This record gives sequence, C-alpha cells and structure tokens, in this order.
Amino acid sequence: MEIDRNDIRKVIESYPREQRFSLAIMQDLQHKYQYIPREGMEQLAEYLGCPLSSLYSMATFYKALSLKPKGRHIIKLCDGTACHIRGSASLLDGISRILGIGDGDVTEDGVFSLELVNCLGSCALAPAMLIDENYHGKVTVEKLPSILDSYREEGDGR
Repeated sequence: MEIDRNDIRKVIESYPREQRFSLAIMQDLQHKYQYIPREGMEQLAEYLGCPLSSLYSMATFYKALSLKPKGRHIIKLCDGTACHIRGSASLLDGISRILGIGDGDVTEDGVFSLELVNCLGSCALAPAMLIDENYHGKVTVEKLPSILDSYREEGDGR
C-alpha cells in the first residue's frame, strides 16, 4: 500500500492535539497500513509537538505495534504451552519451509507475514493459528499447504 501524507494527516487530525491520544493515533495508523510508517511517526511528532524519540519508545514498547511493513495476511502462530506440547514447533518449521520466512519476517511478494505469539486463548484448539481474523485449530503440518493456499487464491481464507 502506498503511503499518502494526506491520508496520514487525516488519521492524525481526527484526534485532538494532545499527547494522551498518541497511542490511539498510532493504532489507527497501524490499522490503515498494517504497520506505522516513518512518515506517520514524523507527522504525529510534529502534530503533537513532542520528540520523535518519545513516540518511538512507545511504539517499540507495545508488541502489538509494528514499525516494519507486514504482509497482506498476518499469520499468528501460537506457541503457548498447550500449542507447544501439541506441535507448534513443527508448524513453525512447516510454515518456514512453505513460505520461506521465519518469525517476524514477510514473504518477498508481501502476501504473508509470520508472528510467533505466546497465546491466542484457544487452548482447546491446540495447536492453533490466527490468520487475519480467522482462527485455525488442530492444525497439522499436512493441513498447512491447503490453509495457506486458500489465502493466496481467495484472498480471505474462508
């Protein structure tokens, strides 16, 4: 997605010019772009009249915020206790082999990014992964190709 300074400005200016809204603004920027672009951080610092370093320290503190571009489809693979015991390490290896990426990476075509997370709150479905807003439970290495292909072909994996 192309970064448009006017779109960034619209997001930022939808909030009052107060530092207490900085986290909400960054969340909105991330929702729009799947990450927080540097241009967004710079404009936000200027709008709020605060140091850019303060915003970066906030953005790097919260794991839910990203300063790196993500794929169009974000895979969150659970590695919590139940998922780990039931084979999430094998799933990580399988995803890495199929897509050629590891934790925190984006495929060269920008379609997928992979995040290993501590818990998805779906222990009964272990091992579980979340792609975009869709939960996939009791995932096996054998099921991975068809799951991933459904996102490539149909766009939403349903």
